[in-house]
Amino acid sequence: MADEARELVGQHLNYSAAFICSTCGIQFPPPAEIGDGAPPSSCLICCEERQFVPRTGQVWTTQSKMKHQYRNGFQKHEAGMYSIATVPKFAIGQRAFLLQTSEGNLLWDCVSFLDEATIDIVNALGGLKAIAISHPHYYSTNAQWSAAFGGIPVYIHERDKKWSVWEHERITFWRGDELHLWGGLTLLNLGGHFAGAQVLHWAGGAEGKGVLLTGDILQVSMDNATISIMRSYPNYIPLSASHAQRIGAKLNVWEFDRIYGAFLDREIETGAKSKVSFSLQRYIKWLNSTDLEI
Repeated sequence: MADEARELVGQHLNYSAAFICSTCGIQFPPPAEIGDGAPPSSCLICCEERQFVPRTGQVWTTQSKMKHQYRNGFQKHEAGMYSIATVPKFAIGQRAFLLQTSEGNLLWDCVSFLDEATIDIVNALGGLKAIAISHPHYYSTNAQWSAAFGGIPVYIHERDKKWSVWEHERITFWRGDELHLWGGLTLLNLGGHFAGAQVLHWAGGAEGKGVLLTGDILQVSMDNATISIMRSYPNYIPLSASHAQRIGAKLNVWEFDRIYGAFLDREIETGAKSKVSFSLQRYIKWLNSTDLEI
């Protein structure tokens, strides 16, 4: 598998030349598939109100350029779970998670940079059976990751299909409120940040008390004790009270004691379910308050 992965990275479909948006980290189809060697005229993700185009304009890079500037670091958080983060920070700066089960490993969310060292380490940890991604801002280079590990499926909710700028044949667009994968792993469509926004429930995590991996669908706050929800974090667009109520109701039937968010050190170590409930109720309270109550 490792030799096959090396052959795929940077060669199959010429991934090394596929343009990557430096602001959001999304990889677009290689130039050969879009007709010429020029980068896209714009980034679909960044031109939408939940993201942004920098004042300096749209900037593009490739894996060939990134390999001289970036590395991926691995951190073990608990038995059967590692995070993967690119250093120095690239684009949005989210981390991915590798979850190990006896039935196969899952990559939760994705980072843009992928090199041979990363492939070797992931293979040493048991390889990957599939990838699942919380929402469009983290689609990053999922086509390349999928190919590098043997053409594994990528699970994305169908309600976010229109945001997939590289709709390759290995994407599984699923529908409904939940999708049971394997090994106690379940995708939950919460909506909110995006209509198809999903989180991952891991029943065996936190010593069997349950873990929720949330990307920034539930954004772990700086106090590591509460969460918040937003339509757009960089542009400060809130969600409605009804969004908060629906998310709370969907999570109420699931048991979890710990949350891992999208960014470094953004974790709620224990009591996560009650802290999410408190946070959502606080959010609703302030949305419904008047300025006289501030």
